[in-house]
Amino acid sequence: MATWVIGDVQGCLEPLKRLLLAIRFDAARDRAIFCGDLVNRGPDSLGVLRWAVAADRAQPGSVSTVLGNHDLHFLARAAGLTGAKRRDTLDELLGAKDRDALALWLRRQAVLRKVRTPQGPTLIVHAGLDPQWTVHGAEMRARAAEKLLGNGQHRDVLAAVTGARAPIDPAVQHAAQFMATATRLRCCAPDGSEQPEYNGAPEAAPAGHVPWYAVAGRKSAGTRIVFGHWAALGVRKGPDWQSLDSGCVWGNALTALRLEDDRLVQVAAK
Repeated sequence: MATWVIGDVQGCLEPLKRLLLAIRFDAARDRAIFCGDLVNRGPDSLGVLRWAVAADRAQPGSVSTVLGNHDLHFLARAAGLTGAKRRDTLDELLGAKDRDALALWLRRQAVLRKVRTPQGPTLIVHAGLDPQWTVHGAEMRARAAEKLLGNGQHRDVLAAVTGARAPIDPAVQHAAQFMATATRLRCCAPDGSEQPEYNGAPEAAPAGHVPWYAVAGRKSAGTRIVFGHWAALGVRKGPDWQSLDSGCVWGNALTALRLEDDRLVQVAAK
């Protein structure tokens, strides 16, 4: 059995199929966990989501994801809570007859996952963790957010996290704040505040801005964290972190990491 973590797909079905062949993925034996952003910006979000749902139904637990910011945006659009953004490529998915079933599967996915490997636990998140969060604290926040997203309050959570409507319920506000960080964070400013809008390479960040994983005293240090979201960072490895967004939707590559031995496999976007 192999556990593969796959970077941001963003609707790029054809490279995903080639990557699955390259890693010899067998749903009866292996697990594929995506770093989030299964959908949007690429040409076939509908095909990607249909593949993931079908694979998971055929072999429960073989395919899963953590939620990314583009996944949350799709869920908010499907719920009629927000409008299209300039570079959205979600129309086919939103108009599909099975849209609601696909959205339900996605909405029930985790925001943060823990996988146990021979080297110890690995956390998988789309973007990052606030440096002030312990691993336990992040897990507790994730479970609370996932509970709300999976029940009747999901519309309130989606409205809050996408900025469509301010939350009234403090629990919804806390869930939305956690999800915003987990799906958007890249850098922190010198005062410790999150700076999710900067999306360039870390070497070119504004003075004093530090990648979240490099903040001194980060409370989640020592536990390996695998994440995507930051295409300009690319595929890099630190002492306790691994980034996997290799910019497939931008014409670069799609990357998979085998957790058992840290083997990396890439296929070209085209």
